[in-house]
Amino acid sequence: MERKIYNPIQKDYVTFIKTHSDTNGEYTLVEVELSDKGGVGLHYHKTYSEKFECTDGEVQIQLGKTMHTLKVGQAATAEPNINHLFRNHSGKICKFKVELRPASRGFEQSLQIGYGLARDGECKSNGFPKNKYALAWLFDISESNLPGWMSIFEFILRRQAKKAREMGLDKQLTEKYVKF
Repeated sequence: MERKIYNPIQKDYVTFIKTHSDTNGEYTLVEVELSDKGGVGLHYHKTYSEKFECTDGEVQIQLGKTMHTLKVGQAATAEPNINHLFRNHSGKICKFKVELRPASRGFEQSLQIGYGLARDGECKSNGFPKNKYALAWLFDISESNLPGWMSIFEFILRRQAKKAREMGLDKQLTEKYVKF
């Protein structure tokens, strides 16, 4: 089964090399093909680390307040509770692997669902789902957290994620978009 997904808004690909079920929960491993100007904003995770390893071109990884530009063969790890982001400002496509330890089934599902919603025209131009309950639930299952003053919005997001579950939106989205 093909385990490569595409986001037409962000114009990037994610290939699932190893999932939680492949590794018995030990780790998740994906390869990201990131378009120029692509990336993910500042956030952190409490329950897993993310190791980024550049495999083609260069990718910028911010850990805490320090920006690192990774070239082929170089790696950087965002340990739990460390604010981080990744972006591509190189002028061309870059590729890098991301290893989560331990594995995160919610992260894997959130990518499949988020990219599926984007393919179906259910996302805004910034890539966020149009449905606020879907956005909140995806944020929740990916175990993402907002740093600093932005954390005030987490209470609202968590309440909306709970509402998404009560509405059965979680089951609908999982059934429609989660393929592996």
